[in-house]
Amino acid sequence: MLKVTAGSAMPGALSLFPITVFAASDDGDKDSPGPVPLLRDELSLYTVPLQPRYVEPEAGQLEQSVATVRKVVEPSVLWCQGTYGKIKPKVQSVVRFGNDTYDYLKNPPKDFYPRAGVIGFTGVLGLFLARGSRIKKLVYPAGLVAVSTSLYYPEKAAGIAKSTGDSVYERAVQSYLAVEKMVKGGKDNSDTKP
Repeated sequence: MLKVTAGSAMPGALSLFPITVFAASDDGDKDSPGPVPLLRDELSLYTVPLQPRYVEPEAGQLEQSVATVRKVVEPSVLWCQGTYGKIKPKVQSVVRFGNDTYDYLKNPPKDFYPRAGVIGFTGVLGLFLARGSRIKKLVYPAGLVAVSTSLYYPEKAAGIAKSTGDSVYERAVQSYLAVEKMVKGGKDNSDTKP
Protein backbone atom coordinates (compact mmCIF):
# COMPACT_ATOMS: atom_id res chain seq x y z
CA MET A 1 0.00 0.00 0.00
CA LEU A 2 1.20 3.53 -0.71
CA LYS A 3 1.08 6.58 1.56
CA VAL A 4 0.52 9.94 -0.06
CA THR A 5 1.99 13.06 1.56
CA ALA A 6 2.02 16.62 0.31
CA GLY A 7 4.10 19.59 1.29
CA SER A 8 1.27 22.03 1.91
CA ALA A 9 -0.49 23.28 5.03
CA MET A 10 -3.76 24.21 3.27
CA PRO A 11 -5.53 21.22 1.74
CA GLY A 12 -8.01 23.40 -0.20
CA ALA A 13 -5.17 25.13 -2.00
CA LEU A 14 -3.88 21.85 -3.45
CA SER A 15 -6.04 22.19 -6.50
CA LEU A 16 -4.85 25.75 -7.17
CA PHE A 17 -1.10 25.29 -7.15
CA PRO A 18 1.08 22.75 -8.96
CA ILE A 19 2.72 20.62 -6.31
CA THR A 20 4.72 17.48 -6.22
CA VAL A 21 3.15 14.44 -4.60
CA PHE A 22 5.37 11.74 -3.09
CA ALA A 23 4.27 8.16 -2.52
CA ALA A 24 6.03 5.97 -0.01
CA SER A 25 5.78 2.27 0.35
CA ASP A 26 4.20 0.84 3.51
CA ASP A 27 6.07 -2.42 3.19
CA GLY A 28 8.78 -1.33 5.57
CA ASP A 29 11.56 -2.30 3.15
CA LYS A 30 14.75 -0.67 4.17
CA ASP A 31 16.17 -1.23 0.70
CA SER A 32 13.57 0.95 -1.04
CA PRO A 33 15.05 4.08 -2.54
CA GLY A 34 12.54 6.39 -0.74
CA PRO A 35 9.61 8.48 -1.84
CA VAL A 36 8.68 8.27 -5.54
CA PRO A 37 7.21 11.35 -7.29
CA LEU A 38 3.76 10.78 -8.93
CA LEU A 39 1.74 12.81 -11.36
CA ARG A 40 -1.70 13.97 -10.33
CA ASP A 41 -3.40 11.95 -13.09
CA GLU A 42 -1.80 8.76 -11.78
CA LEU A 43 -3.63 9.04 -8.45
CA SER A 44 -6.97 7.22 -8.34
CA LEU A 45 -8.55 10.15 -6.54
CA TYR A 46 -8.14 12.36 -9.61
CA THR A 47 -8.98 9.92 -12.38
CA VAL A 48 -12.10 10.62 -14.39
CA PRO A 49 -14.38 7.74 -15.39
CA LEU A 50 -14.40 7.10 -19.11
CA GLN A 51 -18.14 7.30 -19.88
CA PRO A 52 -20.72 8.06 -17.21
CA ARG A 53 -23.71 5.73 -17.51
CA TYR A 54 -27.16 6.05 -16.03
CA VAL A 55 -28.47 2.76 -14.75
CA GLU A 56 -32.23 2.58 -14.35
CA PRO A 57 -33.10 1.22 -10.92
CA GLU A 58 -35.45 -1.72 -10.87
CA ALA A 59 -39.07 -0.84 -10.25
CA GLY A 60 -40.43 -1.85 -6.89
CA GLN A 61 -43.82 -3.38 -6.17
CA LEU A 62 -45.43 0.01 -5.47
CA GLU A 63 -44.16 1.47 -8.75
CA GLN A 64 -45.43 -1.57 -10.67
CA SER A 65 -48.84 -1.26 -9.00
CA VAL A 66 -49.07 2.44 -9.85
CA ALA A 67 -48.06 1.73 -13.46
CA THR A 68 -50.75 -0.96 -13.72
CA VAL A 69 -53.41 1.37 -12.33
CA ARG A 70 -52.35 4.12 -14.74
CA LYS A 71 -52.62 1.75 -17.72
CA VAL A 72 -56.09 0.62 -16.62
CA VAL A 73 -57.38 4.15 -15.97
CA GLU A 74 -55.81 5.81 -19.04
CA PRO A 75 -58.70 5.10 -21.53
CA SER A 76 -61.24 6.51 -19.10
CA VAL A 77 -59.14 9.61 -18.48
CA LEU A 78 -58.74 10.19 -22.23
CA TRP A 79 -62.48 9.78 -22.72
CA CYS A 80 -63.20 12.27 -19.90
CA GLN A 81 -60.76 14.78 -21.38
CA GLY A 82 -62.39 14.48 -24.81
CA THR A 83 -65.87 14.83 -23.33
CA TYR A 84 -64.75 17.82 -21.27
CA GLY A 85 -63.36 19.43 -24.43
CA LYS A 86 -66.72 18.99 -26.16
CA ILE A 87 -68.85 20.11 -23.21
CA LYS A 88 -66.72 23.06 -22.08
CA PRO A 89 -67.86 25.53 -24.82
CA LYS A 90 -71.51 24.67 -24.15
CA VAL A 91 -71.09 25.14 -20.41
CA GLN A 92 -69.35 28.46 -21.01
CA SER A 93 -72.21 29.63 -23.25
CA VAL A 94 -74.76 28.61 -20.59
CA VAL A 95 -72.79 30.49 -17.92
CA ARG A 96 -72.56 33.54 -20.21
CA PHE A 97 -76.33 33.35 -20.85
CA GLY A 98 -76.94 33.09 -17.09
CA ASN A 99 -74.75 36.12 -16.41
CA ASP A 100 -76.47 38.12 -19.15
CA THR A 101 -79.88 37.13 -17.80
CA TYR A 102 -78.85 38.09 -14.28
CA ASP A 103 -77.62 41.49 -15.49
CA TYR A 104 -80.85 41.99 -17.48
CA LEU A 105 -83.05 41.10 -14.50
CA LYS A 106 -80.94 43.21 -12.17
CA ASN A 107 -81.55 46.31 -14.31
CA PRO A 108 -84.77 45.49 -16.23
CA PRO A 109 -86.35 47.86 -18.73
CA LYS A 110 -89.42 49.84 -17.76
CA ASP A 111 -92.58 47.73 -17.14
CA PHE A 112 -90.75 44.44 -17.62
CA TYR A 113 -92.12 42.65 -14.56
CA PRO A 114 -95.80 43.54 -15.18
CA ARG A 115 -95.47 42.37 -18.78
CA ALA A 116 -93.79 39.13 -17.68
CA GLY A 117 -96.61 38.59 -15.16
CA VAL A 118 -99.32 39.04 -17.81
CA ILE A 119 -97.50 36.69 -20.23
CA GLY A 120 -97.11 34.06 -17.48
CA PHE A 121 -100.75 34.44 -16.48
CA THR A 122 -101.90 33.79 -20.08
CA GLY A 123 -99.80 30.59 -20.09
CA VAL A 124 -101.50 29.39 -16.89
CA LEU A 125 -104.89 30.38 -18.36
CA GLY A 126 -104.08 28.31 -21.45
CA LEU A 127 -103.34 25.28 -19.21
CA PHE A 128 -106.67 25.83 -17.42
CA LEU A 129 -108.63 26.06 -20.71
CA ALA A 130 -106.89 23.04 -22.25
CA ARG A 131 -108.46 20.39 -20.02
CA GLY A 132 -108.89 16.98 -21.60
CA SER A 133 -106.71 16.65 -24.68
CA ARG A 134 -102.92 16.44 -24.72
CA ILE A 135 -102.78 18.42 -27.94
CA LYS A 136 -104.82 21.20 -26.36
CA LYS A 137 -102.39 21.23 -23.41
CA LEU A 138 -99.60 21.99 -25.85
CA VAL A 139 -101.40 24.36 -28.23
CA TYR A 140 -103.47 26.58 -25.91
CA PRO A 141 -100.73 27.71 -23.50
CA ALA A 142 -98.20 28.20 -26.31
CA GLY A 143 -100.72 30.09 -28.45
CA LEU A 144 -101.88 32.37 -25.64
CA VAL A 145 -98.31 33.11 -24.54
CA ALA A 146 -97.38 33.90 -28.16
CA VAL A 147 -100.36 36.25 -28.57
CA SER A 148 -99.75 38.11 -25.31
CA THR A 149 -96.02 38.39 -26.03
CA SER A 150 -96.70 39.76 -29.51
CA LEU A 151 -98.92 42.45 -27.95
CA TYR A 152 -96.06 43.70 -25.77
CA TYR A 153 -93.20 43.20 -28.26
CA PRO A 154 -94.69 43.76 -31.74
CA GLU A 155 -91.36 44.41 -33.58
CA LYS A 156 -89.79 41.19 -32.37
CA ALA A 157 -93.01 39.26 -33.02
CA ALA A 158 -93.12 40.59 -36.59
CA GLY A 159 -89.50 39.53 -37.18
CA ILE A 160 -90.14 36.05 -35.77
CA ALA A 161 -93.37 35.70 -37.77
CA LYS A 162 -91.58 36.74 -40.97
CA SER A 163 -88.70 34.28 -40.50
CA THR A 164 -91.11 31.51 -39.47
CA GLY A 165 -93.37 32.30 -42.41
CA ASP A 166 -90.43 32.16 -44.81
CA SER A 167 -89.29 28.79 -43.45
CA VAL A 168 -92.87 27.39 -43.54
CA TYR A 169 -93.25 28.60 -47.13
CA GLU A 170 -89.91 27.02 -48.08
CA ARG A 171 -90.91 23.69 -46.52
CA ALA A 172 -94.31 23.78 -48.24
CA VAL A 173 -92.64 24.34 -51.63
CA GLN A 174 -90.23 21.45 -50.99
CA SER A 175 -93.13 19.18 -49.98
CA TYR A 176 -95.09 20.18 -53.07
CA LEU A 177 -92.11 19.41 -55.31
CA ALA A 178 -91.57 16.03 -53.62
CA VAL A 179 -95.25 15.07 -54.07
CA GLU A 180 -95.21 16.29 -57.68
CA LYS A 181 -92.08 14.21 -58.38
CA MET A 182 -93.75 11.12 -56.86
CA VAL A 183 -96.93 11.65 -58.91
CA LYS A 184 -95.04 12.25 -62.17
CA GLY A 185 -92.76 9.32 -61.45
CA GLY A 186 -95.87 7.08 -61.05
CA LYS A 187 -97.38 8.35 -64.35
CA ASP A 188 -94.12 7.81 -66.26
CA ASN A 189 -93.95 4.19 -65.04
CA SER A 190 -97.62 3.56 -65.93
CA ASP A 191 -97.13 5.01 -69.47
CA THR A 192 -94.26 2.63 -70.25
CA LYS A 193 -96.29 -0.48 -69.42
CA PRO A 194 -98.26 -2.05 -72.37
